[in-house]
Amino acid sequence: MIHTPTAKGVAEAAKAIAAILPPTPLLPVSINGMDCWVKAENLQPIGAFKIRGAWWALSNLEGDRVVAVSSGNHAQGIAWAAKRLGIKATIVMPRDAPQVKLDNTKALGAEIVLYDRPGEDRDEVASKVIEREGGTLVHAFGNPWVIEGQGSSAIEMTHQLGREPSAIVACCGGGGLAAGVSLACPQAKVFPVEPEGWDMVGQALASGEIVHVGEDAPPTICDALQPAATKQLNLNVLRGRAQPGVTVTDEEVRDAQRWAFANLRMVIEPGGAAALAAALAGKVPLDENTVILLTGGNADPQRFAETIAA
Repeated sequence: MIHTPTAKGVAEAAKAIAAILPPTPLLPVSINGMDCWVKAENLQPIGAFKIRGAWWALSNLEGDRVVAVSSGNHAQGIAWAAKRLGIKATIVMPRDAPQVKLDNTKALGAEIVLYDRPGEDRDEVASKVIEREGGTLVHAFGNPWVIEGQGSSAIEMTHQLGREPSAIVACCGGGGLAAGVSLACPQAKVFPVEPEGWDMVGQALASGEIVHVGEDAPPTICDALQPAATKQLNLNVLRGRAQPGVTVTDEEVRDAQRWAFANLRMVIEPGGAAALAAALAGKVPLDENTVILLTGGNADPQRFAETIAA
C-alpha cells in the first residue's frame, strides 16, 4: 500500500521527533516595522531542518540500508538518523557541494558517492547504486514520510506561538517543507520561497503540472535549493494550499544572511536564508502571527565571511 502524507502523519512524526530532539527556538523579530517570528531550524544538531524528515522516514524504513540524494542537508539528516538506528547509509552528493556539508556527512559515518552538477542525473546515479548494492531510496523531498517529518516544525511552532500561525514563509527547494507545514497548519497561508530561475515549485503551482528547470537557469548561491523539478506528490499536497511562488535574488539572500548575523547573532547558509530574504525585501505580507523559517546554518566559512564583510 502506497503511503500518502497526511495531517495525522505529521502529528505522529512530531511526537516521534519531540522524543529525541528539543524544540528549536521561536524568536520575535521586527522586520520593516512589523513584529513577527523566526523559527531557528539552523540550530538543529545537523544545522538544518532536514533532520526531521530523515528521522521520521528512517524510523519507518523496512530494511537496513538507505540511499539518498542531497546537496548536503538531507545527507546529514539521513547520516545522523542512520547512525542512531544502525542503518547503513549511502549518499549521492554533487561534487561542488560545500565542503563543510561533505565533511559533516562523512563524519557521521555515511558513504558518499559524488556526481557532477550539471552533467549527471543524480537520480540515475542513485538508481545504479541501488542496483549494485541494494537499499531503499529516501528522496530528499518527494517522500511521504519526509514530508510529514518536515511538517513537524509547524506543529512545534504552533505550540510555541500558542495558536496556528497566520502565515508560514518557507525556504523551498523541491517542496518537502512547504508541503509538510501546509498539512500541519491547514489555516495558515504558506509562502514557498525559491531562488530566481529555480522556482520549479512556483511554476508548477502556476501551470498545474511539473516544470523542469531550463538549461539556461542562472547560477545561484542557494546550493540547497536547486532541484531540477518538484515531484507530483509535493504538487498534489501544495495545490490549492500554497500561495503564489516567491523568488529572491542572490543579493537579497546575502542581505538576509547579514541581517541574521547582525540582529540574531546567527550564521545562516544561503538556502536557509531565502525565506528571510523575501520578508526583508517586502515580497511577502507579514503580521504578528507570521513565522519565517530559517532552515539551515551550514554555510561555507570563507564565503560566509566574504558576505558579512561586504
